[in-house]
Amino acid sequence: MASEATTVRREPLDPSGAGAAIQRWTLTAGPYEASVLTLGATLHTLSAPDRSGRTAQLLLSTDELAQILGPARHYGTVVGRYANRIDGSSVTIDGEDHPLAPTGGGMTIHGGPDGFAQRMWRAEPIEGGVLLRLHSPDGDQGFPGALDVTVSYTLSHAPGEGGELLIAYRAVTNKPTVVNLTNHAYFNLAGEGSGDVLGHLLTLDADEYTPADERQIPYGRTEPVAGTPFDFTVATPIGKSVHDDHPQLAGPGGYDHNWVLRARPADGGPARAALLEDPVSGRTLEVLTTEPGVQVYTANKFQGAVTGASGLPYGPFAGIALETQHFPDSPHHPAFPSTVLRPGEEFRSTTVLRLGAK
Repeated sequence: MASEATTVRREPLDPSGAGAAIQRWTLTAGPYEASVLTLGATLHTLSAPDRSGRTAQLLLSTDELAQILGPARHYGTVVGRYANRIDGSSVTIDGEDHPLAPTGGGMTIHGGPDGFAQRMWRAEPIEGGVLLRLHSPDGDQGFPGALDVTVSYTLSHAPGEGGELLIAYRAVTNKPTVVNLTNHAYFNLAGEGSGDVLGHLLTLDADEYTPADERQIPYGRTEPVAGTPFDFTVATPIGKSVHDDHPQLAGPGGYDHNWVLRARPADGGPARAALLEDPVSGRTLEVLTTEPGVQVYTANKFQGAVTGASGLPYGPFAGIALETQHFPDSPHHPAFPSTVLRPGEEFRSTTVLRLGAK
């Protein structure tokens, strides 16, 4: 069945204040809607109907600029040049060491203190969505090579079916570098501000995960999920084992780990990584990706610093991030899939968010 036409409109985030410089691009396809900010190439909102046709906004989100620049600075953003953690704030490429801008704790996380999430991206309309561009100069946050990045968001919906938001990342470099891009949205399928997600059911297409130290830096090995709180090979409530006394859960106070996804298709297309379900509303989110891993973070440390559009502060487990990406600290673990990008190559990554209700 043919998809409905997707409308795309542009407006300032806040016409009357400092947010006027930030563009909000809104994509609408039938009952589904997504909005994207040029600050951080942010997936700002995502709305979908439940089994009864009632629509809700499903992302932890705020329009308050002070919070967007502060405690919500990674909500829904594209993080890079290297998403997740790099131990020692240094990478070695072809025998050359490159010190990186540290973010504390003896590491660099999400690309450094001034990573892609804090940048203003240039946006232009494309069929069904918006394309955003960013130039990252040689030496940006310590990373070698000038990097040109694009991220596109396209929304589609066919009558009688669910909605689909496709996120496509591309990048090229003029020197060997490392690249790992993801989106850092937090989902609550009951609707933002509706409470915690501990009753959501989660399925992960992963038989292994990468155990990590107290800073969530992987040890460099994989371990089976079977018989552990990390087994989501069948639909399991997020809250079932999140408070177990497993040593991997004690430090982060819940899940903040990378799962090793089953082999991706030979044709390079996206395959399922995760299925999130809210039994109450019936909403479902299927995540497909070309990436080898997914970092699952259950907002364990949230303490009400951000108040959403609902007017309610976000506490622990208010949402769940499903960050499709390469593994944390891959540059220091040769056994992990490589994140090196060289001149003449193109970084390509695709993630699909497929929304429905049952």
